[in-house]
Amino acid sequence: MIKTIQHPDELLQVLPVVRALRPNVNEENIRSLIGGMMQRGYHLIYTEEDGVATAFCGYRYSEHLAWGRVIYVDDLGTLPNYRGKGYASALLERVFETARKQGLDGVHLDSGSIPARYDAHRLYLKKGFNITSFHFATNWG
Repeated sequence: MIKTIQHPDELLQVLPVVRALRPNVNEENIRSLIGGMMQRGYHLIYTEEDGVATAFCGYRYSEHLAWGRVIYVDDLGTLPNYRGKGYASALLERVFETARKQGLDGVHLDSGSIPARYDAHRLYLKKGFNITSFHFATNWG
């Protein structure tokens, strides 16, 4: 079953799966980090099995000269014990459906290029994503 986080007070129920992908997120900062992002347009959906949040997807709507109007997937992660069971695939299908219903031009995401992400890369290619560019970044702090 796919569920949607509607309010920052609901975020603790997805903390373990968020931490599996983003270890910097913890009980003390999840509401301020993700809650603040939600105020700026971040959407969080997740799958649940027997009361456990098994996978999550965080995305936002954006518009770019190069891509047009798209959904950008910031985060997609699954608890290690639940990987390979189709949860991330179901979340991507929901995002695709949302984008199509709204007449958007596509769905985009970036993924780290480390061996720990290779299974995710296989999923993205299987779902029809193409590797279209390199992502360059510079960070301060």
